[in-house]
Amino acid sequence: MSLTRRQQAIYDFIVEHMESTGLPPTRAQIVSHFRFASPNAAQCHLKALEKHGVIELLSGTARGIRLTTATKGRSAMSLPVIGRVSAGRPILAVEHHEAQMPIEPSHFSPKPHFLLRVDGESMIDAGICDGDLLVVHKTPEARSGQIVVARIDDEITVKQLKRTGRRVELIAHNPNYPPIRIGRDQEFAIEGLAVGVIRAFSGGQVPLR
Repeated sequence: MSLTRRQQAIYDFIVEHMESTGLPPTRAQIVSHFRFASPNAAQCHLKALEKHGVIELLSGTARGIRLTTATKGRSAMSLPVIGRVSAGRPILAVEHHEAQMPIEPSHFSPKPHFLLRVDGESMIDAGICDGDLLVVHKTPEARSGQIVVARIDDEITVKQLKRTGRRVELIAHNPNYPPIRIGRDQEFAIEGLAVGVIRAFSGGQVPLR
């Protein structure tokens, strides 16, 4: 199917809502989630999805949305590809989105939320190569030893988290790169947990162990 970015987002929302609750969302829930100005906007997108053949609209009910036979059980989802992150802007800001890419979510755990384009070879020994797309679960928390997407002041980096008492370090998986020690005067935050990569040339989807 060939959907616009907005149509894909609405379709993914419908599928995720059905997987989590067992019911399709109401029009009001779609309007609230996407902050549409009116129910008519949601209905127009739903009619477009029906024309694409991925849903059926049933009259006379607030939850009158049904996945078509062709898409029932479909587990693929589409995630935003995040490019260069500008200083001070949230990592999932729309301005950073380069594209949408379909992935197989069952390959990764915990659930992935976005893809981050890898720049550099500091994590090459962990199987994360320059040009790969890093599959990321968005979370502000991580355990020592996990590979994380971290923000240091206005910079985003991918490294292994190491906590020793109150000291925090970010460890590269390449002997040419020294550890990054987080100073007390630096702003530090975990943006997400690395759960896999999509290979730059083959397109293979590989979970991180």
